[in-house]
Amino acid sequence: MSKASSAVITMLSYARRPFSCLTQNVFVLRNTVGTHRSHCLKNQWLQRPFSTGKSGSSKTYMWKRYGKLLGVGFGVGAFAGAYYAYEFYKKISTPVANPSEGGEYILKESPPEYAPARTIHVPTDTTGLKITLFQYQTCPFCCKVRAYLDFYGFNYDVIEVNSVTRSQTKWTDYRKVPFLVIRFPDSETILQLKDSTMIISVLQSYLHNKNENIQSLVKCYPTINYTDEEGEKRIEIMNKYFLMYGQHPSGRTKEDIVEERKWRKWVDDVLVHVLSPNVYRTPSEAFQAFQWFSKVGNWEELFATWERLLVVYVGAAAMYIIGKNLKRRHQLHDDVRESFYEEVNVWLKALKKKGTRFMGGDVPNLSDLSVYGVLTAVEGCDAFQDVKKNTKISQWFESMTEVVKQHGGATLVSERGSSA
Repeated sequence: MSKASSAVITMLSYARRPFSCLTQNVFVLRNTVGTHRSHCLKNQWLQRPFSTGKSGSSKTYMWKRYGKLLGVGFGVGAFAGAYYAYEFYKKISTPVANPSEGGEYILKESPPEYAPARTIHVPTDTTGLKITLFQYQTCPFCCKVRAYLDFYGFNYDVIEVNSVTRSQTKWTDYRKVPFLVIRFPDSETILQLKDSTMIISVLQSYLHNKNENIQSLVKCYPTINYTDEEGEKRIEIMNKYFLMYGQHPSGRTKEDIVEERKWRKWVDDVLVHVLSPNVYRTPSEAFQAFQWFSKVGNWEELFATWERLLVVYVGAAAMYIIGKNLKRRHQLHDDVRESFYEEVNVWLKALKKKGTRFMGGDVPNLSDLSVYGVLTAVEGCDAFQDVKKNTKISQWFESMTEVVKQHGGATLVSERGSSA
């Protein structure tokens, strides 16, 4: 037999061994039997079932061995899967913890004293709260908070923040407006409430839940700090659309409460985003808007001339550009006025279906105050004049203006102050 035939036969015989054929062929072709045996011993755990010569018992032994390995693998996998499912269930069924217990709203030091741009005093407010609102006069979210405070007749001071220098907010890490600083008559604790929606929810919970004070209620609104996709640090406030009644409020249905919450969220997520592209639609409209902002914000008295002019001219140019970007981001119509009319009509259609003077019935609820508040931010601009001409918003808006100026909800604040 030739050497070539011998090598072929040898290779075929080792090909029958599925787990060790490749390595064994190397040793056979090198004609080193001793090396082959050494290698087989090193790989004994794989080769043993095939080296006994007893094919039946070897296969049985092999399947038993690998059956045990598979059983162990499946068992470990099942345990790991069950553990993961349990941990995931805990995450979705357990409320987010608030380890700070409201500490993120407590100021460690008293903020600097600033001369208020104006002071709102309502005789029926007996709560004893000293509230200071840091704001931009025509910021929609600031206007929303003011509409709420005015309707319920809270006493408060207004600190007008320079939108360019922001010198009035340099003392705090939270530089956005609006925010409230609240001092209490019976405590040295000073709170800083952040975010317009959270501010309204906390104060409204305070008015309805007479068993809890504001210091306790803020614990129901924990914050989550995170970094968004663009690398910007963000703060998300949990439960900010929810009111902590303590018990179900009389005279309100579950559906009514849910609907109010839905419209409040619609204001923040939809309505407010059509304002800037409309107010700053053209350079001339942007400039006109900032001139009106200066007038209603009393900037001539509050800021130095160079600061006021800087805000008016630089602000108008910047917001014109930003308005174009916001138009694309929120996918508004080419004629942004059409988007404004559409969203106002969404609100008016729901109000008509309700069949009452306000969404809250005979008196405004928080959804009325939220819609009204953000619209007052632009009521002196050309955009809102067009809205009044092309929709039927005027009647509801004028009714809201009247009831807010008259502090229509002041009784609730007076009652809360008496029970404190």
